[in-house]
Amino acid sequence: MEERSKPVSASRVETTHLVRPADLNHSDRLFGGVLMSWIDEVAGLVARRHAQMTVTTAAVDNLSFLHPAYVKDTVVLTGKATYVGNTSVEVKVDTYVEKITGERTLINRAYITMVGLDENDKPARLPRLIPETEEERADWEKAELRRSIRKQQKAEGFRFYD
Repeated sequence: MEERSKPVSASRVETTHLVRPADLNHSDRLFGGVLMSWIDEVAGLVARRHAQMTVTTAAVDNLSFLHPAYVKDTVVLTGKATYVGNTSVEVKVDTYVEKITGERTLINRAYITMVGLDENDKPARLPRLIPETEEERADWEKAELRRSIRKQQKAEGFRFYD
């Protein structure tokens, strides 16, 4: 079988949401669970574009809430693949509040591990990832470090996936 490869740019995703009253928590800020749902959706879209198959969420790492979002804020999520192993892809999702001028403020960053699934819902081999820019190569190196930390945590009984 010929080895498939894809550049990072082939699977980038950007989505936009308007924060509505139903999206707020008791402090009148964007509810973290709503944002986590949006993040998971973006990660799934990135992974599915890259894998061209069904994918499932295996883990969420480094979910960092940096700033709040409020009702009527425009929230933009950008996702891209940062690393691909054999059956999994790490996706970085950055979340911004976008002003009417287009200026964006980073409010959240998350790394999600998605696994490609074959027609029997078993992990399937994914296309290789081609980092083309210095930023993409740096993302890859950082992802390798996160992957080694996850493997160490699994060996110590803190993780239940590979």
